Amino acid sequence: MDDAVFARHGESETAARRVVGGDAPLTAVGQAQALDLGRRLAGIPIDICLTSRALRARETAALALAGRDVACEIVDDFGDIDFGVFAGGSLEEYRNWIASHPPDEPAPGGESRATTLRRFVRAYRLVLDRDESHVLVVAHGLTLSALTDERPRPTVAGVAYGSSIHLTRDELATEVARLERWCEAPAW
Repeated sequence: MDDAVFARHGESETAARRVVGGDAPLTAVGQAQALDLGRRLAGIPIDICLTSRALRARETAALALAGRDVACEIVDDFGDIDFGVFAGGSLEEYRNWIASHPPDEPAPGGESRATTLRRFVRAYRLVLDRDESHVLVVAHGLTLSALTDERPRPTVAGVAYGSSIHLTRDELATEVARLERWCEAPAW
């Protein structure tokens, strides 16, 4: 892998209702965001697209890559956080919970932020090990913010739907090493 673009899926029906979790399709706005992502990617070579299993990520990838001959693969480790008892509930309730608990404490019946980020590190390492030169990853907001924030934060959202970041191999390797250090002793 020489470089990778990491993109957040477009707005989903559940996100529009400010509900966490679920596997809802894109809204019309989300479809437009995916098409806009495709326009921004038009001049960038892409050899392979990796997505989470979520319908919203797969739909975003299909719309963004329409007309291009790019194979897509699902990588389960890029899946959204397991929200546990908060799945299907209010985004605000989950935000309040995550802000008041340490990163290694899982939501009841779900996954901790630290566990999620360790899973993402495995997925980022998989990207680094790919034979293809140019990789597109379409996943979730935390997938991008984990790579751009100096250190993980007890927040949810903040990454625009359909947004993307472009990293070289060296840049991705540096960010993965930083995340691995954080995962050894997670703290907000």
